[in-house]
Amino acid sequence: MEKGKYCVNCGVHIDARAEICLGCGVRQPSLKRQGSISRRVAAAIFAILLGSFGVHRFYLGQVGWGILYVVFCWTLIPAVAGLIEGIVYLTMSDEEFDAKYGR
Repeated sequence: MEKGKYCVNCGVHIDARAEICLGCGVRQPSLKRQGSISRRVAAAIFAILLGSFGVHRFYLGQVGWGILYVVFCWTLIPAVAGLIEGIVYLTMSDEEFDAKYGR
């Protein structure tokens, strides 16, 4: 049996990796694995809970910022910044987050 999926608009059988239906040209919704947590939500949790140590910055690959957060963790400024960043991450869509922080 050929692996694939059906177009959400016209119902034509298309390749499972296809982003656009060849039959009607409609973009297909991306399918995420159920039960997996997105990078955005993970970064938000890290920012809210461990933001004072810059864990979310290390997680996003921004090592320089992470070190800066660790150096100034005693001032509590990184904790406030982490809380704000966590809320911002939660309000972003996954697409916006991936565009800003890469994949």
